Amino acid sequence: MVKAYLRYEPALSFGVIVSPHSNVVYDPSGRRLLAAALDRFAAWDLKRGLPSATFTPSSSSASLAVSCIASSPSAASASASSIASGHADGSIRLWDAETGACEATLHGHRSAASALRFSPSGAVLASGSKDCDVILWDVVAQAGLFRLRGHRDQVTDLLFLDSGKKLVTCSKDKFMRVWDLDTQHCLQIVGGHHSEIWSMDVDPSEKFLVSGSADPELRVFRIRQSAEEGEDWNKWDALKLFGEIPRQAKERVQTIRFNKDGTLVVCQVAGKTADIYRILDEAEATRKAKRRLHRKKEKASAKAAVAEGNGTVKDQDSQNPTVVVTDVFKLLQVLRSSKKICSVAFSPTNPPKGCLATLSLSLNNNVLETYSVDNDKVSKMYSVEIHGHRSDIRSLALNSEDNLLMSTSHNAVKIWNPSTGDCLRTIDSGYGLCSAFVPGNRYGLVGTKTGTLEIIDINSGNSVDVIEAHAGSIRSIVLIPDEDGTVNARGFVTGSADNDIKFWEYQLVQKSDSDARHLSVTNVRTLKMNDDVLAVSIGPTGKHIAVALLDCTVKVFFLDTLKFCLSLYGHKLPVLCMDISSDGAFIVTGSADKNLKIWGMDFGDCHKSIFAHTDSVMDVKFVPRTHYMFSVGKDRTVKYWDADKFELLLTLEGHHAEVWCLANSSRGNFIVTGSHDRSIRRWDRTEEQLFIEEEREKRLEETFEADLDNADEDRYGKKDDAPEEGSVGVPGKKTKETVSAADAIIDALDTAEEEEKRLNEQKELQNSGEGTKSVPNVIMQGHSPSEYVLNAVSNVRPNDLEQALLSLPFSDALKLMAYLKEWSLIPLKVELVCRVCHVLLQTHHNQLTTTPAARSILTELKEILYGRVKDCKDTIGFNLAAMDHIKELLAMRSDAPFRDAKAKLMEIRQKQSKRSDRSAGGDKRKRKKQKVSPAES
Repeated sequence: MVKAYLRYEPALSFGVIVSPHSNVVYDPSGRRLLAAALDRFAAWDLKRGLPSATFTPSSSSASLAVSCIASSPSAASASASSIASGHADGSIRLWDAETGACEATLHGHRSAASALRFSPSGAVLASGSKDCDVILWDVVAQAGLFRLRGHRDQVTDLLFLDSGKKLVTCSKDKFMRVWDLDTQHCLQIVGGHHSEIWSMDVDPSEKFLVSGSADPELRVFRIRQSAEEGEDWNKWDALKLFGEIPRQAKERVQTIRFNKDGTLVVCQVAGKTADIYRILDEAEATRKAKRRLHRKKEKASAKAAVAEGNGTVKDQDSQNPTVVVTDVFKLLQVLRSSKKICSVAFSPTNPPKGCLATLSLSLNNNVLETYSVDNDKVSKMYSVEIHGHRSDIRSLALNSEDNLLMSTSHNAVKIWNPSTGDCLRTIDSGYGLCSAFVPGNRYGLVGTKTGTLEIIDINSGNSVDVIEAHAGSIRSIVLIPDEDGTVNARGFVTGSADNDIKFWEYQLVQKSDSDARHLSVTNVRTLKMNDDVLAVSIGPTGKHIAVALLDCTVKVFFLDTLKFCLSLYGHKLPVLCMDISSDGAFIVTGSADKNLKIWGMDFGDCHKSIFAHTDSVMDVKFVPRTHYMFSVGKDRTVKYWDADKFELLLTLEGHHAEVWCLANSSRGNFIVTGSHDRSIRRWDRTEEQLFIEEEREKRLEETFEADLDNADEDRYGKKDDAPEEGSVGVPGKKTKETVSAADAIIDALDTAEEEEKRLNEQKELQNSGEGTKSVPNVIMQGHSPSEYVLNAVSNVRPNDLEQALLSLPFSDALKLMAYLKEWSLIPLKVELVCRVCHVLLQTHHNQLTTTPAARSILTELKEILYGRVKDCKDTIGFNLAAMDHIKELLAMRSDAPFRDAKAKLMEIRQKQSKRSDRSAGGDKRKRKKQKVSPAES
């Protein structure tokens, strides 16, 4: 009989506030900050310091990190998909900001997406990638429009100009390109940077474009406002260099962003600083230019006076000076942060009274900060930091009731609710390498890198005692169980790098009469080893203690007498973790040699050596009361094993960096893992069964599909250089979904063809008087052949349709075209018919024109499609006009009290000011009369 196991599934991920490799942006409403957290992103309410919504992709793509985020302009309400996220596999996801639902997944890039930007209308999305391509996406239709090729390296930033008619892209190839989206061609290639361009932005009025690289200056370009502007402009140029602004910092530029009204621009470098520049208006810039010329003239006249008339001074026009870039851009403030800044974003909402703007930062230590920018200073307003550790998580411990989770990092201990992911306590501590809950769950123990043992009060969140326990770092804390397997107040054991294993007992102490009693510990026994102790484990009955040493051996002692029992040899590198099963029959060891070894506790014989991970095994734990075990490693995976059959049951993927630690619940219904990516993930046991053979086949299929996906990519050589002037390509790419969609269309065509043959034969038999009553085909679910094929084509996602049609052979494409005439009579399917016809004509044009059977189809479609498209266009135009008319009627009937409130308020204020001026004038006249009358009398 085949044995079945219960499957573990990812349930919860917490501990990450913001990822260091993605940007932060404000959502379309401007009230929440969107920050990526590994494979998901959250909308943070900065005032409350809480996430108001979380955007999580499906579990099948959970390991794909978010690389960039973009939000639609707040004025754009044409599309529900107002947030876009780019991922490490090159996919783009569209999200609804209100519901948090993923509207569509768009596949087109071959490498990670590196830049995203919505058009001003919000209907078009531009994406740049590490594969050097730029793709334009139709957000409403959820499909790709076209691909722009031309850059020779990663596209780092992009932006729209001229109401979305032009696109500017910059790349690590040191060039900027201006694209005309109507003609889909490159208008201008802008050089001048001496190093990789990392960011650029344009002010809302589209007057200046600022770009930054590793050069010591920012480059500022003027943007052509109209075709007639300026005689010194080239005919096709859209950008013209205005000047260069010297930068303060030496690090490369990482992000450049303008604020909402275009009066400030921030230049954030790949360090701890961000320069904030103020953009002066024309009057201020002219005054500054006049002062500059005046100072220059004074200096020149002073030099001429010293030279006694040897030099001549040129008289410059001080009334109409030439404004240079330094006259317009003035350094306002330099923001200095405590840690490296990863990304910046200006808040689009109105700033608080008394400040110019609100600026949000993401730091590389898992913190979000918000600053208010003023003329005099930059001050911190909000900080989001309690929801995660500042560094990687080195140990995890669950209490006996599984309702509290303790995690340690380099400077803090956090207490979590493992069922919700909420942070309950944050306690400052040393660099904690191991931890455990004291029986009773009121106190926690933390062993640090400096050799101290910290005792933490869980209720108050304070460190009650710090004991100098070892001379080296403490690597293990293990509680001593009773003979029946329960853990009570017998004490615990610590193992350290100073070669000592110390046994400790609990005691309650009181420092003074006024203080309350608190827990402390005292050392009762010490077992000295001949090498560094890396791990310690005690059997569930408290009979044996196993010690892993730096010399790659594991020594087992009797716990009561500390006499030597067994020695386990076999690992080639030091053993980093181990655990003993609940019945004391097995001990499993995990090593830096990537292997798990399962030993018998009776004779110390190695039952099996398993090549478990592709990197060091960092932790291993048995599931209580079973011989199943979990292991984690530096290869970012969590693996589930059967120690009796020595079989891999399940591989759990989700972490984005090395997995350091693992904690198992007392009932085995869930496990918790902590990683170098600062995330804590909970994996729950479900009621779904899994079978070893099925999982093995599934892993083989995944390996095969991964090789299939990479078959078209040239991973070992550079691809051919793109043409200098840029080119246009197909937006999508071949994926498993497009292949399966093409197979579904081919199957539908074959089924429909067979059904038509059967129906024709039945008609002939009925005409001859030999036929019987027609029996409908069950496979076609009562549809006609044409409807059946139409359903198959309609079920293909819009973004996959083009690639699916490209995969069709010519014979099937010809069959599909035969149905287009009938489909075009359905009003709602005219757009689909046009798309299908367009793609098939582009793909098979030469064969179609030389095939006699296709000519009649093309002739009929030419006559029908133009008329059908015109009818649809007229219908849409009529509906738009009707909607505008209804809008006007509603506006006329509207008696809303705050309609045009701003204009009315200004009128009222003007009237009040005029009245006050008149009354003030009247009062003056009265006062004069009053002063004169006594003198006259």
